[in-house]
Amino acid sequence: MSEIQQAMALLINSFSKYAGKEGDQNTLSKPELKDLLQNEFGDLLGKASDKGAIDTIFKDLDTNKDDSVDFKEFCNLVVCLTQMCHEYFIRKK
Repeated sequence: MSEIQQAMALLINSFSKYAGKEGDQNTLSKPELKDLLQNEFGDLLGKASDKGAIDTIFKDLDTNKDDSVDFKEFCNLVVCLTQMCHEYFIRKK
């Protein structure tokens, strides 16, 4: 398996690990998203334990306003964070 395939599998597995603990296995509730952010992203987000920050992140991710975050919406977060990290490392060179 290539590195990109491994990264995609890791992303899918991470989402699946938290989704559905409270119901739908294809979406994240706000508490599930909070757990995922705290456990998988750690210090990268800095405020993953701040209720106000979680509320804001959840609201921004839930683009279809169905009170849950589906895989596509979650991927938007991952892409944005990846872009920010990439830009940071380019500036550090």
